[in-house]
Amino acid sequence: MKSLFDAAKYCLNACEVDQKLHLTEQTAQFWRQDLLSIESRQEPEPIGEPGRPVKPDLVIPGNVPKRRLGTKTGLVALIHAITHIEFNAINLAWDAVYRFRQLPMQFYSDWIQVACEEAYHFQLLRKRLNEFGHDYGDLPAHNGLWEMARKTAFDPMIRMALVPRVLEARGLDVTPGIIERLRIAGEEKTVEILEIILRDEIGHVKIGSNWYQYFCNQRGLNPDHTFSELLNRYYSGQLTGPFHYEARQQAGFTDAELKALACMENRKT
Repeated sequence: MKSLFDAAKYCLNACEVDQKLHLTEQTAQFWRQDLLSIESRQEPEPIGEPGRPVKPDLVIPGNVPKRRLGTKTGLVALIHAITHIEFNAINLAWDAVYRFRQLPMQFYSDWIQVACEEAYHFQLLRKRLNEFGHDYGDLPAHNGLWEMARKTAFDPMIRMALVPRVLEARGLDVTPGIIERLRIAGEEKTVEILEIILRDEIGHVKIGSNWYQYFCNQRGLNPDHTFSELLNRYYSGQLTGPFHYEARQQAGFTDAELKALACMENRKT
């Protein structure tokens, strides 16, 4: 029986966009058909750069094009930026499957599901870019999500705490406001896509919360205190509100964790 970890590595390393999408769907199908094993004698390779196309050019966040919704150029920049986030999220999900071994089968099922849903989001957004006469890779993008993946590659608990529950959870905070602005601008097609993404992303962050709790319970750690400690130790970025407390609560955040986020925001400012 073929190894799930080998299949996940192929997905992660695929550079061509359509190949990554095809391998993602194929691997998920094989997993559902019980054709992949989670037995492996090989340790995962040290984390490197995931497979990605030559474009977009990766730049520092300050050099990403402005996303002013009053113009077509700004709207395209916004859609492209979100498309890039979804592409990164495919790689993040496959890295979680590939990197972390000897875990319950449900862990792998959950992150394979996430990879498939992120691929679906990517395709919706890419189609919308095409409708504006553009494609993924036309504009530069930044690599912040993958930089945090590198920092958390040694521990699944820290990965679950800081990638889905901090970086990806930012989408829960900002997407409702973007949807409202797009609706005012009459961009209903883009609104429909972002509403799908917001719904699914609550579920993805919830998966991260569930496994974060699992690892804390395994290690006898207090999840609330540990989350605050991990934020202080590993996250050096700027956390800015307002936070979407209702969405974050649906995604598994406790009141204490939300207070820790708010305190960190105040500390940074």
